[in-house]
Amino acid sequence: MQNAQTVLDILRKRGREGLPLDRLYRQLFNPQLFLLAYGRIYSNHGSMTPGATEETVDGMSLGKIEQIIDALRHERYIFSPARRTFIPKKNGTLRPLGLPSWSDKLVAEVVRMLLDAYYDVQFSDHSHGFRPGRGCHTALREVAETWKGTHWFIEGDIADCFGSLDFTVMLTALGENIHDGRFLALIHKMLTAGYLQDWEWHATLSGAPQGGIASPVLSNIYLHRLDEFVETVLVPEYTRGKSRAANPAYRKLDSPIAQAKQSGDHLTLRKLRQRRRRIPYGNPQDPGYRRLRYVRYCDDFLLGFSGPITEAEEIKKRIRQFLKGELKLELSEAKTLITHARKGARFLGYHIVAQHANDQITRQNRAVNGVIGLRVPVDVLTTKCAQYMERGKPASQTRLLHRSDYNIMARFGAEYRGMVQYYLLASNVHWLNRLHWVMQTSLLKTLAHKHNSKVIKMSRKYKVKIETPEGLRTCLQACVERGPRRNPLVATFGGIPLKRQRTAKIIDRRPVRSTPTGSELIRRLRHGECELCGSADKIQVHHVRKLADLQCSEGPQQPAWAVFMAKKRRKTLVVCAPCHDAIHAGPPATITA
Repeated sequence: MQNAQTVLDILRKRGREGLPLDRLYRQLFNPQLFLLAYGRIYSNHGSMTPGATEETVDGMSLGKIEQIIDALRHERYIFSPARRTFIPKKNGTLRPLGLPSWSDKLVAEVVRMLLDAYYDVQFSDHSHGFRPGRGCHTALREVAETWKGTHWFIEGDIADCFGSLDFTVMLTALGENIHDGRFLALIHKMLTAGYLQDWEWHATLSGAPQGGIASPVLSNIYLHRLDEFVETVLVPEYTRGKSRAANPAYRKLDSPIAQAKQSGDHLTLRKLRQRRRRIPYGNPQDPGYRRLRYVRYCDDFLLGFSGPITEAEEIKKRIRQFLKGELKLELSEAKTLITHARKGARFLGYHIVAQHANDQITRQNRAVNGVIGLRVPVDVLTTKCAQYMERGKPASQTRLLHRSDYNIMARFGAEYRGMVQYYLLASNVHWLNRLHWVMQTSLLKTLAHKHNSKVIKMSRKYKVKIETPEGLRTCLQACVERGPRRNPLVATFGGIPLKRQRTAKIIDRRPVRSTPTGSELIRRLRHGECELCGSADKIQVHHVRKLADLQCSEGPQQPAWAVFMAKKRRKTLVVCAPCHDAIHAGPPATITA
């Protein structure tokens, strides 16, 4: 049986060369791929969340992998319906979320790895969502670095994209490269498994379930046809000319400036030069010059167009017709807009604008004209600050008073750090100084409220200076001592320089492990020995959701297996079937190994 990484490398090579896949289904019989998939997803929060059945990652074993492979080999594997729940959206509505069973997640992860290895090398360089090594920041940096001179932004948003993917279109797109009926049938079973809502089964007639592990790569394969349409049809059609022709209004001032310079009239010369600086050198109405640029992140896409608005409206209309006719999708009318580049557009939480020398934020020379700027939106900053304010002032967060000082500090620090790190590409990232002051004041008021003290006393107690790449920075820190041989737990708020970082990069997914044996858990599982009693009978893996569930404080009420896991700081324990049963039954297991 081939190594998992070897299989993925072969698929990646075939995808790069554009070769079809004829016998992909048989790769699902490789236990190495399932071990690699298990090592990738067992630590996800959802792995301990049951779907329509009670099955979770707890109790995972090599025997379960063999059962799944046997069912796949004889084409008897059946996907269970996903348990549907709802999560709130920003606009107040609810988004449906599907929770598959653990076995379905494992099979879906193997399918995702196979599809991702083959298709990712074929995807467009302008597609950034759900791809390794790419994310929001790579998409935003592409816009900032290559879209200079844009006149119009066309913001695109596909209405209910995940829930509207047509199964026929999906399988047709897959069938163009995958000539394996069994694999396509498995994908069809996955998509049509249905869902349970209030314990009533409902059929899925379209869409890839949100929450499904394979849904992101399937949506990218589906929308790759949109990428191809824009790049091979629209971009060549609306891109022409090497450079703009000279602006007649700009050239018209050449003669007066030369005359004023020759006559020595310095006052007139200065006024004429100032007037010319406000006029673009190139002709904005040049009919021989057009540029169309494109970037997509999941179901949100943005086009930048240099040309008249009438042609921008034509581009929007043609994209709508292509989505409806070819992909059976609809554009959201409320979110699909055409805006002037000086006014700006909203994309991935940033305000994207074509800068000008006279802008209040920019205030630079004319060399900045037409350069794309990324900025923190005013409403985002206002909304974030409002979460920590009452009656216009920073307020104590009473919902956190029951927590320890360390946990309160960690909560504030994580929220502030996440906000700052996401907007490090913004030219006005220094605006977050306002958020820093609001959150820091709210944090100190929360601690003062908890200890019945004053803000100034809390500030003196927790204020420290730390070393950063920009030098010493003042911040707040809370520490928890953990004994003479262990480093203390430290929670920090602040200390992050609010300075723009043009190379900031946040990606969506961690890099794939090079080999399945790189996972320490997989090595322990394959060793085949119970870590409690040393038995080799029916080895399984016991999982806990988080280390706090072990009640790490030692005492007579703590089971021996929990003491063992707490000392190792592991959320997994490789055990035999009798020890696993004893763990769930309640009596403490005896450690003999």
